[in-house]
Amino acid sequence: MAKVFNWQLGREMEYPYEAPRPERQFTMIMDTNKCIACQSCTIACKSTWTWGRGQEYMLWNNIETKPYGFYPIGWDVNVLSLLGTQAWEGETYGGETVFEAAPDGERVLGWSPDEADWNHPNLGEDEPTGDGTVTYVPEKPHSMAWMYYLQRICNHCTYPACVAACPREAIYKRPEDGIVLVDQTRCRGYQECVQACPYKKTMFNLETRVSEKCIGCFPKIEQGLQTQCTTVCIGRLRLTNFLSTPDKADPRKPADFLVHVKKIALPLYPQLGLEPNVYYIPPVHVPVEYTSQMFGPGVQNAIDAYLGAKDDPELLGLLMLFGATERIMDTFAVRDGIAYAYDEAGEEIVSVPVQEPTIVRPFDYPTELAGEPATGFLHNT
Repeated sequence: MAKVFNWQLGREMEYPYEAPRPERQFTMIMDTNKCIACQSCTIACKSTWTWGRGQEYMLWNNIETKPYGFYPIGWDVNVLSLLGTQAWEGETYGGETVFEAAPDGERVLGWSPDEADWNHPNLGEDEPTGDGTVTYVPEKPHSMAWMYYLQRICNHCTYPACVAACPREAIYKRPEDGIVLVDQTRCRGYQECVQACPYKKTMFNLETRVSEKCIGCFPKIEQGLQTQCTTVCIGRLRLTNFLSTPDKADPRKPADFLVHVKKIALPLYPQLGLEPNVYYIPPVHVPVEYTSQMFGPGVQNAIDAYLGAKDDPELLGLLMLFGATERIMDTFAVRDGIAYAYDEAGEEIVSVPVQEPTIVRPFDYPTELAGEPATGFLHNT
């Protein structure tokens, strides 16, 4: 085992390889507060990448309702149960990762889903939890019962468990952008990657007998375009970008600003130790006790920053740029109430108002039309 530094844990940890960081790291940021589970992202991904034989139940992108939704069944509760009770010491993780807790002879602490576990991607959809005896809203929405939608793709981790576990070295992390891919010519279908990935985003094709996974839409990334799931999102909740390490964070770059500067976007189950590169703005209406075990100790500060965005033009402007362009933003700026996005050459890609204009139309209802008494509503006269 090598020693690597995981900045999400605030410490070094054990990993089977030296795992040098890529030249730049593909990342995605999701605002969970905007999602309505329309599944546009799921269908876009499905129709683009997983429409073939053996992929009938395969979803590289999925939306699940927490706390009762899972794809596959029990993907997170199972690994958390295996890992046992762990603790944070401030912003430093004091427990074991899935690599450090691996049993003798194994590289990763993992489990294998049954084939039937993949058959119910809508399990628990729209099922709330909490006190169900109150049927009115006493203080604020969802104050007594709650649920929220979790958007999931492969995390393209800095320290992928699938890479660590594969005995054929068929899974690799691209040095140019950090996207994790499967070399299917090397894969022999051992499914060690499926067992190892705690997020269960490496899947086995029963027809081709090889593993498959989200490819980060790398053909689009190579053209400077955001992923399919990002561009079709009607809620404009996703941002495809590149992330620096904390010591090299540039506040002009969108992902660095949200993750490192404002610390409003948090990783999913950072305690597992993979340093995932998909980040979430946590839901503001869910008990912090629940979201803290899911996104780490920074949840309350992230919620406070998000709720304060109305008084933070720079943060609000960047949030308004989500979904405003198909191209990947390199830097952004907010000036005089306008948010601007720029490419790597410094050329403007798009600009949007920080606050949408409000237009109030006068109510001038006609009493006659063509000499006849007018009836009906203003919009159809």
